[in-house]
Amino acid sequence: MRKTREEKAEQQKKREMMLHALRPAIPAFVIGFAASLVNILARTGFTQVIRFTVDDVLLRAVEAKALLFPVLVAVLLSVLRFAAGYVEDSHLAKGAERFVKALRDRLFRQIEQLPYSWHQDHATGDIISRCTTDVEIIRTFIADQMVELITTCFMLVIYSVFMFTMDVRLSVIAFLFIPVVLIYSMVFYGKISRRYAEADEAEAAVSAAAQENITGVRVVRAFGRERDEMKRFEEKTRFYTDKWLSIGRMLNNFWSTGDAISMLQILSVILVGVHSAVSGRITLGTYLAFVSYTRQLNWPVRALGRVITEMSKAGVSIDRVYMIMDAKPEEEKAGKLTANMHGDIAFEHVTFAYDKTPVLQDVSFTIPGGSTLGILGETGSGKSTIALLLSRLYDPDQGRITIDGVDIREMPLHALRENISIVLQEPFLFSRTVAENIAMTKPDASREEIERVAEEACLNASVEGFHDGYDTVVGERGVTLSGGQKQRTAIARSLLQQPAIMVFDDALSAVDAKTDAAIREKMREAAGSATLVLIAHRVSTLMKADHILVLEQGRLVEEGTHESLMAEDGQYARVARMQRGDEDNVG
Repeated sequence: MRKTREEKAEQQKKREMMLHALRPAIPAFVIGFAASLVNILARTGFTQVIRFTVDDVLLRAVEAKALLFPVLVAVLLSVLRFAAGYVEDSHLAKGAERFVKALRDRLFRQIEQLPYSWHQDHATGDIISRCTTDVEIIRTFIADQMVELITTCFMLVIYSVFMFTMDVRLSVIAFLFIPVVLIYSMVFYGKISRRYAEADEAEAAVSAAAQENITGVRVVRAFGRERDEMKRFEEKTRFYTDKWLSIGRMLNNFWSTGDAISMLQILSVILVGVHSAVSGRITLGTYLAFVSYTRQLNWPVRALGRVITEMSKAGVSIDRVYMIMDAKPEEEKAGKLTANMHGDIAFEHVTFAYDKTPVLQDVSFTIPGGSTLGILGETGSGKSTIALLLSRLYDPDQGRITIDGVDIREMPLHALRENISIVLQEPFLFSRTVAENIAMTKPDASREEIERVAEEACLNASVEGFHDGYDTVVGERGVTLSGGQKQRTAIARSLLQQPAIMVFDDALSAVDAKTDAAIREKMREAAGSATLVLIAHRVSTLMKADHILVLEQGRLVEEGTHESLMAEDGQYARVARMQRGDEDNVG
């Protein structure tokens, strides 16, 4: 019972998701379906005009002028059908586009609000596939199959009224095959829906593999992994192709059987209809009208199978889109934020693990506002995790983090992150100009402000060497810039933000020691009263910090100033001597 209730609740949420997207499209759909109804009525009336003309005009050999009235009515009905068809097509298309726009907008808003951990757990290619391919499948169903389903229902109701009025026996024969087609379609639907789910997952895997290889093309080329990656990709595409070939075979069998049922339906109506007309049970006009109605019903009824097939496909896509919509967004509390944040940071017995793998264990330290903190540690020691926790991309499993004495979990997320900037070792740059990338944190920044922070990040000289200067498009993910230029662009972007806390996570790793020192000198001056957190592998980057932390396997093992840590002759001093020796050897 519990499972049933959960399934019902989930189905209700899916309906609400679809109805929310349909809301802006309802007026256009109402007009479109009304026009469709008029079109069907006009088509039905046209067949009745033919019936009347045959029975009451041609067979009775009345005067030729008697044909004028049915011809005039036929012309008017044809014009009405044309007008109704135009209104139907234009408004149903308009409604479909409004629906898909609303769905895409809501989907993108949801993705933007999902926590960082969710994005880490889901492949980018799979997310893109859900937002493009699956949304397009849903759009196609709404625009084509759903419309066809509703118009077919209109047609069945209207035609059944006219056909049963003309002759019950022929109507029973004609409609007897419809349940057969529907039952057969429902059985087919149950079988093929699973195949579509498997095919969609296979397509997502192909998209993820392609996206991963395009993103990491330099690594693939550098290590000569082209053949291995092509083989890996071909295996995924082969699996994907096999799934669709299997679906194709099932569809082939379905349509072939449907053709046989449809032919049997028309043949039965013709045989019984001819016998009834010859025996005088029905008129020739009625017979012709029945054949016309049956033929007109033939394709829509057969199409119900295709509609149901596409419904299964759309159902799978709705489930995949719903997976994103059902994910829990980051909690945004009204909270409190100290006015004019000073930047006092405190970690109090913080413990954190990724999927039960300990990363930080009982870490405690304080940073006075306006000071510079250095963090040193080997790879995997938890340095970057401190930056992620500070900006609440993750929350600690135990302990708490405060800024100016306020638990950051009680602060509004947007306000917290507006006061914290993080520059990563591999910063992300958009495929825009250098100026636009720098101004991401302050879109209304003047060119003078952009050039000022670029100068402070030691980027200005590099940009002036570009053909278009600050209007140079950096390419996707900043591919046209060197590693050091990307890092300095990200530093300039951070300086323009002027936050209370600035975190640089190995953000100077791609520049030489001389440039590193120059940037740090200007950065401390440009940061003003901001609190600086420098995470680095190089002791030279940290030696002028007011306080230095040394992490080892998630634990805080040493802390102090450069001088005091060198005097302790611990891990920090050993790393410093080793790095100095390496520099001497290079020299």
